[in-house]
Amino acid sequence: MIDSQSVKTMESGGPRGFDAGKKIKGRKRHIITETQSHLVGLRVHTADIQDRGGADLDPGPLSLVAPCGCRWGYAGDKLRDAIAALGHWTIEITKRSDAAKGFAVLKRRWVVERTFGWLGRCRRLAKDFEASIESAVAWVFIAHIRMLTRRLARP
Repeated sequence: MIDSQSVKTMESGGPRGFDAGKKIKGRKRHIITETQSHLVGLRVHTADIQDRGGADLDPGPLSLVAPCGCRWGYAGDKLRDAIAALGHWTIEITKRSDAAKGFAVLKRRWVVERTFGWLGRCRRLAKDFEASIESAVAWVFIAHIRMLTRRLARP
């Protein structure tokens, strides 16, 4: 599953942009999760890049994910070409119905949203306090590793 999340940055937060759709000045996190909501890939960049532009995630993690459910924003040629370069893949794009009014449940969307919820429990990730994008990526992975080790330690 692939999705993005816009996060506000602090004033000393280094490179940032403006996400006009969510009216947030900050950075955007694109994540790839597997079916159990575990983080497989991550890319962080300024928030002014659309989902189609951020779909060029590292192809290494993409090769680990077989069935891929994507939001409509990732339906561009860039993602299709990146996945085609990895081999024969079937892409399933989950779209919201045009006839739907108000809230509508999308198939398997909760998987990636649950990952964002788990990451949101880490106070350090509530806002992006980091001066560089590399350290922002590192803190997301640290938060996910902490969550996984806590789960492994449970009886």
